[in-house]
Amino acid sequence: MIVLEFKLKGKKQQYRVIDEMIRTAQFVRNKTLRYWSENQGVKLIDLYKQCVIMAKEFEWAGKLNSMARQASAERAIFAIQRFFANCKAKKPGKKGYPQFKKHTRSVEYKTSGWKLSSNKKCLTFTDGFAAGTFKLVGSRDLHFYAPSEIKRVRVIRRADGYYTQFCIDVERIGESISTGKAIGIDVGLNHFYTDSDGDTVPNPRYLRKNEKALKRLQKRVSRKKKGSSNRKKAINKLGRKHLYVSRQRKDFAVKTALCAVKSSDFVSYEDLQVKNMVKNHKLAKSISDAAWDQFAQWLQYFGKIYGKTVIAVAPQYTSQDCSACGKSVKKSLSTRTHICCCGAVLDRDHNAAINILEKGLKQAGISLNTVGHAEINAWGQNVRIVG
Repeated sequence: MIVLEFKLKGKKQQYRVIDEMIRTAQFVRNKTLRYWSENQGVKLIDLYKQCVIMAKEFEWAGKLNSMARQASAERAIFAIQRFFANCKAKKPGKKGYPQFKKHTRSVEYKTSGWKLSSNKKCLTFTDGFAAGTFKLVGSRDLHFYAPSEIKRVRVIRRADGYYTQFCIDVERIGESISTGKAIGIDVGLNHFYTDSDGDTVPNPRYLRKNEKALKRLQKRVSRKKKGSSNRKKAINKLGRKHLYVSRQRKDFAVKTALCAVKSSDFVSYEDLQVKNMVKNHKLAKSISDAAWDQFAQWLQYFGKIYGKTVIAVAPQYTSQDCSACGKSVKKSLSTRTHICCCGAVLDRDHNAAINILEKGLKQAGISLNTVGHAEINAWGQNVRIVG
């Protein structure tokens, strides 16, 4: 499954209709969730039936395409299933009890309620809302995909406009080139990551760099009268700036992960619990700005596409243990140099990256001595890794 995104170009009146579509989708989801909460023991399949009942009971809800109503109900169903899965797994902390949504920003269609033009450069919504035809602005080409391969069409409202995403049921396979290299990656705040070869990638700190501008825009919002048009404009400018920062962060995570995967045959990284780490209020902003979770997700994604082995290992003791002799060397977070009695002296993150690589190779069933070589028989060929 791949997702292609385009910006929707239309008239102001058409955008107002999209807002009505989004509000209706939010109503269907919340109404479905309320029915589940008020009727204990109800089956999830009964929640789909509520979509038909709502269409008859509320005329404006019937304007939304039937499959779009089902997709909205599925959002509530997924939230319910996730809650029960967390309870069954005895996940520590909050289990994520389904909540009613107040600020939904998207509506999702399946295989009906929309139509592409013959040149596939325009999108028309054909349900009861009759939002009309929108021009698709983007660099991707939909001519490579048959209409039957498009399984979902999602409309999203963002601070800088309206977008549509086409979820296409095709398998993406990249050209895999063997490099014979294995690396361990230790993410951090001083450097974004340090690998087992000692190479580092600087931390861009996009939020920190734009923090002054964000504070200024936030002050402008607070000074405007609530409910006024000027306040709405100020909120929109603030939202655009936050969107700009998030796009910078995503672009960096994607390109860095792609480079790490394509330049190596084996990648091992820390399986960090970022949700727990941000509870440290002194480091929460810096950790969130680094986007380690997003980077890890893209590592796994590109690993599957290019047929590379990407393994997440437990982060315990990777910084404390000596990569040369294995002896534990206790050090505080402020101690940036690893010094062991065996004579090993190297950067703390470099030491951790070597330990992460050894853990990953061990987890994959591969032995690697600090001197010597290891061979991986994978992807139909022998890959020789230098230790």
